[in-house]
Amino acid sequence: MKKTIVLALGGNALGNDLPGQMAAVKTTSVVIADLIAQGYRVVVTHGNGPQVGMITGAFEAASKTEAKSPVLPMSVCVALSQGYIGYDLQNALREELLNRGINKPVATIVTQVEVDAADPSFKNPAKPIGAFYSKEEAEALSRKGFEMREDAGRGYRRVVSSPKPVDIIEKETVKAMLDADQLVITVGGGGIPVIRDGNTLRGANAVIDKDWASAKLAEMIDADMLIILTAVEKIAINFGKPNEQWLDKLTSADAQRYIDEKHFAPGSMLPKVEAALSFSRSKKGRKALITLLNKAKDGIEGKTGTIIGD
Repeated sequence: MKKTIVLALGGNALGNDLPGQMAAVKTTSVVIADLIAQGYRVVVTHGNGPQVGMITGAFEAASKTEAKSPVLPMSVCVALSQGYIGYDLQNALREELLNRGINKPVATIVTQVEVDAADPSFKNPAKPIGAFYSKEEAEALSRKGFEMREDAGRGYRRVVSSPKPVDIIEKETVKAMLDADQLVITVGGGGIPVIRDGNTLRGANAVIDKDWASAKLAEMIDADMLIILTAVEKIAINFGKPNEQWLDKLTSADAQRYIDEKHFAPGSMLPKVEAALSFSRSKKGRKALITLLNKAKDGIEGKTGTIIGD
């Protein structure tokens, strides 16, 4: 059977605005098509930082005009970002594959990711999003259920939680598409955060780290490898110091030790290494690779990047 790869695209693979995104996905599609041409089954995941920021900013700005558009819950903003990123990405992938004579269906799944209502992050939302508000505006939004926090004297901003993923709601659909030899784009922006209440899934005011969500997806569809694409070719310890050391391969024990020694920056490399370690530990033989987009093929072949796994 073909090996299955979950490929988690970083922000540099998607651009920072609409024209940049349309250009970036063309380059990104070449790399993904190369892997498919080599015989791998590929599931594509991606972040949404700049895109979801544009969406929240636009609706927040509109809420202050005569139009009085509603300020949208974070779960809805993530859903919107999944749609328009997926639209550009799937069309670029379809074109690249057809140009190579590969007739493979490509589709984006609007994906929900379950989080635990008891996750500790809900007690202390800390991730700021969107525009700045006056105290009076912030109090009005608080009455509507939004968590607001003063931001370094610049005004008030919405803050949301960042809980860990516990389940991928559409995992069976992803697996069915894979088994039908289709290319799947899923878990966009870490997935739409939802909390299970009986048979009901309700949106959570949160964002999920896309690398953690990608690792959970890779685990649940029994992928062989998780590839986390980032802005560096390899990860390093003592980064930026005279004794900086770039790493080719890490055992699970080494990765955990470096995490405990705080070699990786929170909000940057730390969640990538933690997610990679989580996947590699989930089943014997699973490996995770952290590298650059254009080095993915070489990384799979063991020529570059950082491999995590025993």
